[in-house]
Amino acid sequence: MPREIVYTPEAPEPPPTYSQAVKAAGLVFVSGTAPTDPATGRFVEGGAAEQTAQCLRNIRAILEAAGSGLDKALSATVILSEESDFASVNEEWLKWFPTNPPARQGAKLPARIPGLRVSIAMIAEA
Repeated sequence: MPREIVYTPEAPEPPPTYSQAVKAAGLVFVSGTAPTDPATGRFVEGGAAEQTAQCLRNIRAILEAAGSGLDKALSATVILSEESDFASVNEEWLKWFPTNPPARQGAKLPARIPGLRVSIAMIAEA
């Protein structure tokens, strides 16, 4: 089954070790996406809510480049640096997914990256 590498300049440039997303088998697999502003290449300022919003803006751009969208999100993995940010992430999440949210799981970031509070990966229908 063929696969397509998805790339858009509307989201942060990925490192050479992975793609922004891969489209295959009727799905779009979006890599873990940081709260990086694609215009500056830096993490957005603010707390977990602001970083969650930026992650979702980046994911939305990637999904749209793949011919999909957040409305087709099936599953998300939210990775936090601090468990105490969970409530802020949920508050922002509900703004983006007020009804019929995707399945979701969480994890703790295994390494400290200065300034990074949230990273999100997603799977959506193509």
